[in-house]
Amino acid sequence: MPSGFHLHCSLLAFIIYGLVFQVHELQSAPLNVTGPPGPITVAMGEDVVLPCRVSPEQSVQDIEVIWFREHFSPFVHRYKGGQDQYGEQMLQYQGRTELLKDSLTNGSMDLKIFHVQLSDRGNYTCFVHRDSDYDEAVVELKVTASGSAPLIALERYQDGGIRVACRSAGWYPQPQVLWQDPHGQHLPSLSESVTRDKSGLFAVESSIILTRGTNQKLSCSVRHALHSQEQGSAFYISVNVVLDPDTAHCDLVLSDDCKSVKREDTRQDIPDIPERFNPWRCVLGREGFTSGRCYWEVEAVDGGGWTVGVSREDVKRKGEIEFKPEEGIWAVGQWAGHFQALTSPNRTLLPEIQTPKRIRVSLDYEEGRVAFFSVDEEIPIFTFPLASFEGMRVHPWVWLGPGTWLKMWP
Repeated sequence: MPSGFHLHCSLLAFIIYGLVFQVHELQSAPLNVTGPPGPITVAMGEDVVLPCRVSPEQSVQDIEVIWFREHFSPFVHRYKGGQDQYGEQMLQYQGRTELLKDSLTNGSMDLKIFHVQLSDRGNYTCFVHRDSDYDEAVVELKVTASGSAPLIALERYQDGGIRVACRSAGWYPQPQVLWQDPHGQHLPSLSESVTRDKSGLFAVESSIILTRGTNQKLSCSVRHALHSQEQGSAFYISVNVVLDPDTAHCDLVLSDDCKSVKREDTRQDIPDIPERFNPWRCVLGREGFTSGRCYWEVEAVDGGGWTVGVSREDVKRKGEIEFKPEEGIWAVGQWAGHFQALTSPNRTLLPEIQTPKRIRVSLDYEEGRVAFFSVDEEIPIFTFPLASFEGMRVHPWVWLGPGTWLKMWP
């Protein structure tokens, strides 16, 4: 044969040998599996991708990928022979995992977990196997949960002031509770408690004592331990109630500062405008509320029958009025010779409560809570069932019996 033919065959064989050698070297290179440099953090209920990369890049038909937790079996997810394997999958992950196959040829063995649960938190091992070679990497998953907006509530009188509690639930990990004054300065708490529910979520409660006469905007915030996310609620500790003369019955005489009212039963020569109550001797506070939590106090300086509370802005002003929640009035008072709550369909007598001279009216607009406290005895009097104010403005409200004089505090 011509020498050129032998040279050509030798060159071709050399090239083929070189290619085979390179492929063999590529396949024979040891597996190197790596995870992310730090933990992966996800909010509970969201989806998450756990990264895992293998080098050199492998044929998807030649490798086996197993994601597992503490034990190799049952596994979180398994991929072998180009297909997902579910035979021995952990129960809590069934229907919730997927190996992202679009990136397999690029060396990514990423696992996607859907609708992350709190129990999913912890370490995951990405185990990659090819023939007799294998390697693994550990990925840490942190799960967080942001709880409910804190509920601030007046609880009871204590140590010369009033105890206010801030509560929030549904957090992970354990959050931090902070009280702040209007200038953003932190206030020390009286007590704190932490509990966990069956799913492992934290509930927190913090209390603070406010002395009588405090007039400031107080806020409570519950802050996530892992990042700056927080939930907060503001609480107007007290409001300055000024009575509205345009709503006062013509037999009611208001002081110059509109902070007190007397029933004189001497008709004043004032116009009977639509806003004015007639014939019932009632008057509203000038300012109403459409949000927030607040309180004010009413003192019965003199007289017999009286009722105090709140009413919706659309309360009936003319003709006969029934003092009950269905008509937009939530009140307690000395009525028909008895101290009672004006509930419906029947009044609720409060014989165990000595008729107080000074009552604190507490309003939580968002929750729909109207509650009453005796300032004299420093005890709760009555709390109405939760109501919906339907977005309507709510005003302080009083009714005065013959010879009664009421004063608003502060």
